[in-house]
Amino acid sequence: MREYRYYVCILTTSQNKMFYIGITRDLAGRLLQHKKKLVPGYTSRYNVNKLVYYEEYDYVYHAIAREKQLKNWHREWKINLIKKLNPDFNDLSIDWLKNANTIF
Repeated sequence: MREYRYYVCILTTSQNKMFYIGITRDLAGRLLQHKKKLVPGYTSRYNVNKLVYYEEYDYVYHAIAREKQLKNWHREWKINLIKKLNPDFNDLSIDWLKNANTIF
């Protein structure tokens, strides 16, 4: 049986004004889609492509539950969560994509 990893991620704009919370099985591929604006919608329209936070899960239903939970949080709670692990709101996608041997 093949094992998958599931990721819940929070992306933001370069000025950290808007947030996007999503789930994916292929974080590197999904980040590339956001960086290159390959999927029309909220993230491409508002240039939401800076990865500031992510969590990894073994089971998709745990990831989905966490995604729904985070989407219902107040903005301040999301900011506090991000600041715990990424206080400067650095773009984590740069290292993530480099480690995944992906060029963007």
